[in-house]
Amino acid sequence: MNNSDEGAGHAAPPKRADARRNKETLLDAAAAIFVTSGVEAPVRDIAAKAGVGTATIYRHFPTRADLIIAVYRHQVDACAEAGPALLATSPTPYAALGRWINLFVDFLVTKHGLAAVLRSDNAGFETLHAYFLDRLVPVCTQLLDAAAASGEISSDHLEAIELMRGVGNLCIGADSDAHYDARRLVELLIAGLRPPH
Repeated sequence: MNNSDEGAGHAAPPKRADARRNKETLLDAAAAIFVTSGVEAPVRDIAAKAGVGTATIYRHFPTRADLIIAVYRHQVDACAEAGPALLATSPTPYAALGRWINLFVDFLVTKHGLAAVLRSDNAGFETLHAYFLDRLVPVCTQLLDAAAASGEISSDHLEAIELMRGVGNLCIGADSDAHYDARRLVELLIAGLRPPH
């Protein structure tokens, strides 16, 4: 059994799952380092946080741009996957919407340096904005529709993209002012979606 090809066939799925977990650990570590030190942080810092060697990072992500793109996509995916999970586990659709918007704020406020990098002329970055919209607008739409259907928010139709832009605009001040409380302003915005009593 140790020596046969069939054994290798049985080992492949767990190995793939391990590889995926390891890559996610690496991306989470990179995201955390980017938040504290910016996207130009030394690769050795990311490797140390992930508990791997720098060669492992370079094997997965040959250039810093590859790593930045992967971190961004990973964070977008996590935010997208959280929407349906919150809808299933929150007491109400409105509560799910509020919790998801909090995650969205975290994503927007903590991607230090990413915005500037994403405006660079690297071709790989051009598709990221479309990826962001393709993944997150449907999730926000689902949450808004559920909250409207439950009567918790005004059914005056608000497009998800409008809400996301509004939240994004409220988060801009956090870049330059440590005392700026984006989350409190966003909470006021979300509270304003409630129908008048």
